[in-house]
Amino acid sequence: MNGFLIANKPTGITSSNLVVFVRKRLPRGTSVGHGGTLDPNASGVLPICVGSATRLFDYIVDKTKTYVAELQLGVETDTQDATGAVVRERDVNAGEAELVEVLKRFTGEIEQIPPMYSAIKRDGRRLYQLARKGETVEVEPRKCRVDGIELMERCGEHRYRIRVECGRGVYIRTLCHDIGAALGCGGHMASLCRTRAGVFDIENALTREQIDAAAAEGTLADKLLPLDVPLAHLPAIRVGEEARHAVINGNPLKPRWLDAPAPEAEAVRIYLNDSFAGIGAPQPDGTVRFKAMLLSEEERHARLDE
Repeated sequence: MNGFLIANKPTGITSSNLVVFVRKRLPRGTSVGHGGTLDPNASGVLPICVGSATRLFDYIVDKTKTYVAELQLGVETDTQDATGAVVRERDVNAGEAELVEVLKRFTGEIEQIPPMYSAIKRDGRRLYQLARKGETVEVEPRKCRVDGIELMERCGEHRYRIRVECGRGVYIRTLCHDIGAALGCGGHMASLCRTRAGVFDIENALTREQIDAAAAEGTLADKLLPLDVPLAHLPAIRVGEEARHAVINGNPLKPRWLDAPAPEAEAVRIYLNDSFAGIGAPQPDGTVRFKAMLLSEEERHARLDE
């Protein structure tokens, strides 16, 4: 079993908990991992890498993500989200119009100071470990990019639902905290749901109950997306039967075997006929060297004329 399972992680469990849940429903010995951590109190899209897909983690984690968050104005917490202790409450004089204007300041390249309750390391220890002991350290601002923020609706007293599109490294709870600070009333992230991670969309994500039912019916393998689905951003090259021996042994692919000259790129998708064979790196001499071999045993020994 090789491919990507799109899971809809519920709140209250870690991403690792969900990986264990899936692993127990797969054949013994199957490699399983996740493609991008979600906080325990966040829900939504969590790509689960199954089998050979675990080798593709580095090629999918930097893709654009979409989050829907609830921003609660007027209340600040020590964790910048609803799980923390309230440290300050203030009156809210800003309305929707003021919020819309402030959101514009947080689009594009911005700087964030990562929260103390984060997994960033300082002197070998996670910041959240220091925070739980009541310790604080100075954390340097980090640049990150927010591609877009949209006010969706008001969903309570001084509470607003916003949609955020961003890349890797953006802390949505810090974004909510900073938006509240810019409005002069403070704020925190009341809830968070990731609705998209790269090509993985929540509309196609499976709940734990659906995963469990598919495993019981023996149809879980049918729920996996092919290995190359999240890799469309990488150029593709193809080789035919004359290169099969090189492909199955992971040898460099000669220029004369390629259907076209290798593009200038850090990584490319390699296909043997129509089978996705793996990820390769073009070399200055025109060859392509494998970085990850992904052909199944069946595909390795298949023949085009069989």
